[in-house]
Amino acid sequence: MNLATDLKNPFWIHLKGILFLLIGILCGALLILTCPSLRTAALYVTGCWACCRFYYYLFHVLERYLGAAPYPGIWGMLRKLSGKPQAPGDAGR
Repeated sequence: MNLATDLKNPFWIHLKGILFLLIGILCGALLILTCPSLRTAALYVTGCWACCRFYYYLFHVLERYLGAAPYPGIWGMLRKLSGKPQAPGDAGR
């Protein structure tokens, strides 16, 4: 498997998504076990929710409602929004 190419196999895409979910659950569980309080749990859930909404904003709202072009990832989107020029290797992505 060439790691420099885009991931296209549905099995690996789903596995990657499940692993991200497990990492998030494990991190939340360890955080709450380290400092077990309602405040810690509320801050963790609110932080996760806010990050998910930001991701939705970057890749759905901007493209669908504001007509922005698709971007290769978060860094490409943030670079475009900041007005910085695109890196030479990013032109075809």
